[in-house]
Amino acid sequence: MNVNTINQVLSTGRIDERGVFPHLDRLKNVPYVFDLDFGLKELPEEPGVMLVRGARQYGKSTWMEGAIKQTIRSFGPGSAFYLNGDFISDENALTQAIQETSALFPAETGVRRLFIDEITAVKNWQKALKRTLDAGELDNVLVVTTGSRATDLMRGTERLPGRKGRLARTNFIFTPISYFEFSRVCGSILKEDTLSAYCLAGGCPVACAEIAKTGSLPAFIIEMIRDWIFGEFAADGRSRVSLIHVLECIAQRGGTPFGQYKLTKEAGLANNTVAAEYIRILTELLCVGRGFFWDPGTGVAVPRKPEKYHFINVLAASVFHPLSPRTPGEFKAMPSQVLGQWYEWVVAQELWRRAAITGKDMPEMLPFWQSKEHEVDFVNDSTMFIEVKYGQSSPVEFAWFTHAFPGKRLLVIHNGHFDAKDVKGITLEEFLAEGN
Repeated sequence: MNVNTINQVLSTGRIDERGVFPHLDRLKNVPYVFDLDFGLKELPEEPGVMLVRGARQYGKSTWMEGAIKQTIRSFGPGSAFYLNGDFISDENALTQAIQETSALFPAETGVRRLFIDEITAVKNWQKALKRTLDAGELDNVLVVTTGSRATDLMRGTERLPGRKGRLARTNFIFTPISYFEFSRVCGSILKEDTLSAYCLAGGCPVACAEIAKTGSLPAFIIEMIRDWIFGEFAADGRSRVSLIHVLECIAQRGGTPFGQYKLTKEAGLANNTVAAEYIRILTELLCVGRGFFWDPGTGVAVPRKPEKYHFINVLAASVFHPLSPRTPGEFKAMPSQVLGQWYEWVVAQELWRRAAITGKDMPEMLPFWQSKEHEVDFVNDSTMFIEVKYGQSSPVEFAWFTHAFPGKRLLVIHNGHFDAKDVKGITLEEFLAEGN
């Protein structure tokens, strides 16, 4: 169905007709369905503007269809309408579409919601939204938007000061499904391969369902993620070859701090400015997080030093890694050094996911600490430090920590357990299961 037909159906309340919600229709034939939790339990009834940003293919459209259907069911025909930014040419067309759609709400409807999927696909979308908000055409409407370019959506909302209503929270990040949820749905099928499967699928619902069904990441998933990322860089006028070199450099140097000069040289880029732009776009797409050095003297991250680049979309690591693991067996057969890097990315994704759900500003910033002798992979806050190891560790290895950071706690994620003064060791699976 096209958008006009869908909105005609919504105006009459015929929400159970097949084809109105194609993503929900597909779920009826999917053996593995996951509960999605990104910090938004239910939509508010008051008007305003809400923005949900997240990677493509992580379930935003499915969630939106469910929210539209629930709105109609709760508040009656014509209480929700829908637009799709992928099929809107420019800001003027978006302005017209919003004006025409907002006029469809029945006068007697108390709760009014306008859902705009992939609004960031429309160039200068924020101008169209600002125009209609200033004209008073959305005064009594809750506008719910989604977008796949996180910074574009965030910056766009910053250009709407005083226009987002009085909502308690207006910005949300659509996060991967948790390991707890993946294990709940697929653990009985995958058994001892559950953790390795999650490390490959990275919490992407469709990838998680496919690896549980077939035991492998299928070619269409790989192609889907590659096309999305390549397409975003092409739209920004960036080189596909250079992007591949940047991603390979991040993969090969996983867990190691390095500067943009080294990235420029190893990826064959023109200069540091170009390197910074590639990292910026990968960060906007919520594929790569940045680890700045944490200064214990000031308690803040220092962006001027060499930094770490973590995959916070672990599925993207699976897609672009030179070793190309596709099955849990292939994953476990990789060299221990690579597995150590990969475990660190999984922890980075989980820390980012938890911070995003709670609404933390810039959850993709993941500070680390390093001295000449020692290093801690993540400074999660000023009191909790996290070190990731592949293999077995001992508290003796971290005797230095208590002297370096008295009164702080170090969590060591490794293949075992221990509990010493200020230092505790747990497995990666246990760490991930905490984030249910």
